Amino acid sequence: MANAFVAAFEILSFGAIIVLIVLGLGIIASMMGIFNFAQGEFVLLGAYITYLAYAKGLPIWAGMVAAPFVVGALGFVLEALIIRRFYAAPIVAMLGTYALGLIIREAVRGLIGGFYLTVPEPIGGSIDFGTIHISAWRFTIIVITLLVMAGCYLLLSRTSFGLRMRATLENPALARASGISTPLMYGATFAFGSALAGLAGALIVPVFSLYADLGLRFLIQGFVAVMVGGVGSFIGPVAGAGVIGTLSAALPWVMAPVVADVLVFVLAIVFIKFRPQGLIAGKGV
Repeated sequence: MANAFVAAFEILSFGAIIVLIVLGLGIIASMMGIFNFAQGEFVLLGAYITYLAYAKGLPIWAGMVAAPFVVGALGFVLEALIIRRFYAAPIVAMLGTYALGLIIREAVRGLIGGFYLTVPEPIGGSIDFGTIHISAWRFTIIVITLLVMAGCYLLLSRTSFGLRMRATLENPALARASGISTPLMYGATFAFGSALAGLAGALIVPVFSLYADLGLRFLIQGFVAVMVGGVGSFIGPVAGAGVIGTLSAALPWVMAPVVADVLVFVLAIVFIKFRPQGLIAGKGV
């Protein structure tokens, strides 16, 4: 029973990490019609900013709070300067984000080299349930993920910003005619999705350490999760993240990790083949 509880907790905590990454990726894909292949590198930047704050002697929490704001601001600038020019050609836009990701990854590699740099958990120790011990920081990640999910849902469904965002998603021409600045909405959406990736990187760096290819570990899983969940809604990518995160964390308990990764992708491909619209299709929250 204890082993089953620990395994379930590990699966849940890894799923929470995937959800954090997929939230931003899914919002950008649903709103803007492109997949941001630099999302993994935005996760890397969030992790690097957190490490940098720690290395400079600042509290780790300071880096974690700064990471989403810095990465979000960078995303806003990159969208305005580069990505906005290619919306008419979504494939070119996606290639552009891939190129940006490559530049960011190699820049970070030049700064840290080939090392694995560690950051201590801001909340150390474990939470004990009798003979069962679970990581206090992983539990914190789960709680923060739930709060972020609730906050994103309320932002998109209960605020004027969310209304304008959904209006731009549904009908950009009508939104412009109604006085909504669609370029500003696209920039804000890209910044928001980037900020979520930066937050994810800040939260996971104490768990996975910092290395140049950190973002690549989660980018493909995030992409597959969005495709499985369905583009066009808030709930779809979250549902896909739950499925992919659960499978990615659960299967290595019963088979070799490499085989588990391959099996996850095979199952996802088969599912997308028979249901290309994903688990939850359609636009809206």
